[in-house]
Amino acid sequence: MRKALPILTLILFAVALFLPLSSPQPVEGQTATEALTTDMDAKTDDLFNGFGVKGTPIDECVNEPEPPTARGNGRFEDNKFIFSERETIEDGLGPTYNDVGCVECHQSVDVGAFGQQMEFRAGHTVNGAFVDAPGGQLVHARATDSDIVEHISTAENVRSFRVTISTLGDGFVECLANAALQNNVAAQPLAQRGTLINVPVTEANNTLRIGRFGWKAQHASLVSFSGDAYLNEMGITNPFDGFGGRSSSAPDAGTHENPASTPAGVINVTFPSPFDPVEDPEDDGLDVLAFADFMAATRAPRRQTPLPAAAVRGDPLFNSVGCAVCHTRTFVTAAPGTLINGGAFAVPAALGNKIIHPFSDFALHNIGTGDGIVQNGGQGTANQIRTSALWGVRARNRLMHQGLNVTIFDSIQLHAGQATTARNNFNALTAAQRSDLIAFVLSL
Repeated sequence: MRKALPILTLILFAVALFLPLSSPQPVEGQTATEALTTDMDAKTDDLFNGFGVKGTPIDECVNEPEPPTARGNGRFEDNKFIFSERETIEDGLGPTYNDVGCVECHQSVDVGAFGQQMEFRAGHTVNGAFVDAPGGQLVHARATDSDIVEHISTAENVRSFRVTISTLGDGFVECLANAALQNNVAAQPLAQRGTLINVPVTEANNTLRIGRFGWKAQHASLVSFSGDAYLNEMGITNPFDGFGGRSSSAPDAGTHENPASTPAGVINVTFPSPFDPVEDPEDDGLDVLAFADFMAATRAPRRQTPLPAAAVRGDPLFNSVGCAVCHTRTFVTAAPGTLINGGAFAVPAALGNKIIHPFSDFALHNIGTGDGIVQNGGQGTANQIRTSALWGVRARNRLMHQGLNVTIFDSIQLHAGQATTARNNFNALTAAQRSDLIAFVLSL
């Protein structure tokens, strides 16, 4: 929703420049502790991890939610409310979009978690290289006018769905140092070694950082991820949307809608077109900060409690067959005060020196299920997909990146390429052992 703080981008850029001189530096010898976890039960009020202030649930009849003006200075309950709001045309929804709010896709089993919604991407190849469909590879499912509902032609023969990923615990993932990801990948066997890519941090003048968010690891910060999603999933322009590779400090940041790919051709729908009545940017960035800080303040998914006996038996099998090579069990976040995101964010105490168990290396791999789509990683990553983070997977029943598989067994059978050895080792287990390993995965 539209806010009134036109100098926000300049403030954030100035903060990014000032932080290296003013922020505390990591302290050697600090002891890592387990990250706070949520029981993955919407009836329990246990999402808040201590980043910032919790506040009280919002009642719009009493008080409107207030977004943060800088990272960490808002309230969790306000940010959660903003994350849960439904956008309207008056707010800038569309003209092309996939859904009307963050929570519409990130809700099962609690705000910020999984969803069954899928986005659709398409393109074609020229001399073996992937090329976006006219108007862009993201083909929106909805529009505010029937004249601009998007369609592709048969020429766009590289096609893929992408199912919604949970964002719970993503603040801890954001606070993983580049070196932690690099050291983990370097320790993997050469045949299974993942690919880490450097991607631009929109709020830090496109400074590069190792990507970790999205099915192609196409984002490295929660602000960049949120700004992108606000435009590409809801059609809300904002300074952090990264349109055309722009950073938030670009003079025209947040002033371009995605064009509409229609049977009549590609149509420019940006204000003041007949399809877009709201002047850009439609959000000045404050909602984006609210989204980012809500996700950053969520706890990590907890294991099933109590653990079924079968899951306990399956635990060592997860390692022995090779699943843990890519589905990395444990990381430790950077120390409090460490500057990340190109200097735009300092790791807070609530997220620093925390032990997490995401069951992902956040790297790209070719496991035979790649979709041929290229985003921030270059042509070499067309058939690579980021390792799915398995924490909380028991709360979803649409699996793999397209969301078209419904059992763990079938998903394992799809693993090929760099995951062939792990799949074959799984198939060599006894039926009882395979059942135990699946029970372990479904306890995460």
